[in-house]
Amino acid sequence: MDKSAPDCEVAAMNSDTQLQSQPQSLGELRALMADLPGPDKPARLAALNREPQLTKPPGSLGRLEEIALWLATWQGRHPPTAEAVAVRVFAGNHGVVARGVSAYPAEVTAQMVGNFQVGGAAVNQLCKSVGASLDVIALDLDSPTADFTKTPAMTEAEFMDAIGRGMAAVPADADLLCVGEMGIGNTTSAAALCMGLFGGDARDWTGPGTGVSGDAYEIKVKVVGDAVRHHAPHLADGMKTLQRLGGKELAAMAGAVIAARLRRVPVLLDGYMAGAVAGTLKAAAPDALDHCLAAHVSAEPGHHRLLEILELTPLLDMNMRLGEASGAVLAVSLVKAAAACHTGMATFGEAGVSDKDA
Repeated sequence: MDKSAPDCEVAAMNSDTQLQSQPQSLGELRALMADLPGPDKPARLAALNREPQLTKPPGSLGRLEEIALWLATWQGRHPPTAEAVAVRVFAGNHGVVARGVSAYPAEVTAQMVGNFQVGGAAVNQLCKSVGASLDVIALDLDSPTADFTKTPAMTEAEFMDAIGRGMAAVPADADLLCVGEMGIGNTTSAAALCMGLFGGDARDWTGPGTGVSGDAYEIKVKVVGDAVRHHAPHLADGMKTLQRLGGKELAAMAGAVIAARLRRVPVLLDGYMAGAVAGTLKAAAPDALDHCLAAHVSAEPGHHRLLEILELTPLLDMNMRLGEASGAVLAVSLVKAAAACHTGMATFGEAGVSDKDA
């Protein structure tokens, strides 16, 4: 590992330079995503070499072994650690809510942000249970996005501002980042993003969200289809799709995932909204999600289909659909367990245990 240190330092300096000069336009953002840092090969090799020496049959810890390898590879160091866990929940309002796509009014977004801030939400309790630090970033809640059935949800300036705020929210000293959201109407946005990127019918991607059914659900399906058809000539690019059909909180999540890559911080993606954001990133750069794991699969029906397309196997299936990074934080315990086993277990030699080749 000492031999690789200079290369790691150069990579870190390059990443810091990229973060200090955040992209100001879609063109600059695309250029940044075309030059994302790759996996750290020395750290990966060190993890691969240690794993067979641990006092257990090969592969007996299943996905925990894969998680430990992933953690070392994208932290760029060995042994990996999972102590400093940063949870970032981005909140935004959507103009399309006025079309009746949600069971709750738009003002609930701000009310829930207040609940997060006083520690009353589910994610607060989950963060306490795993020792994670929570920060909630509200993005101009008094200025919702435009109704994207008629016009782009955000101007390029609004979109880039949200991307920048997401990038700025990622701490450099984090071992792991969990990203989530709060935004009434954002399952409609997620469904539109997925349909716009991956095709199919609006009904394939549209779920109950906050609990809509009957006529309200039919309205939601129609809104998703109308929005995608309206913007169809402009959806060939992942970031342009996010600008036109996304929300400020979703754009900020994208910025956070990009910044985490530059800072060598592995990412746990939350549910359907985070998955939709991930889809736009992958459409923009095929390797953009290599430092990410899907924490869980949401009860939103479109999320199952989406994870298959993105080739992400969720760590958990708990029938959750709350959002607010709850599923991602729940999966932190698995990452901590993986790191603890990989770093703390004795090797055959240390324990005086005969291995299978002895």
